[in-house]
Amino acid sequence: MLTNTSTRLTVITLILTLFVSAASAESAARRRARPMAMTATAYCLRGLTSTGGDVRPGIVAADPRVLPMGSRIRIRDSRGGNGAYVVDDQGANVKGRRIDIFMTSCAQAKRFGRQRVMVTVEQIGPSVRSTR
Repeated sequence: MLTNTSTRLTVITLILTLFVSAASAESAARRRARPMAMTATAYCLRGLTSTGGDVRPGIVAADPRVLPMGSRIRIRDSRGGNGAYVVDDQGANVKGRRIDIFMTSCAQAKRFGRQRVMVTVEQIGPSVRSTR
């Protein structure tokens, strides 16, 4: 009888633990993401990303310890520009709170230059290892 009661208590404890964990994860997902200040540099060089895809509009390079590969972010620059991007690259010089933004026009990239931006993470991507 004691093992039966003990088993029931263990099962109830496990169910409650899972319920609390799921509720906590759900509330964390509902919390509004706070923007973080980062330094952005624009570039226009063509080539392959670290995941093996072509460099294209809408991607950024970031430190995967700060923004995991595949993350979807929104960037607001100091001039009021606002855009959605996917982290699909990592550069050798992109460490910490720095990102590189691909732009199709080198003139546009020069105008953007390097500036402080506000980055809001809309969806955390799965961390993917580099294919290089």
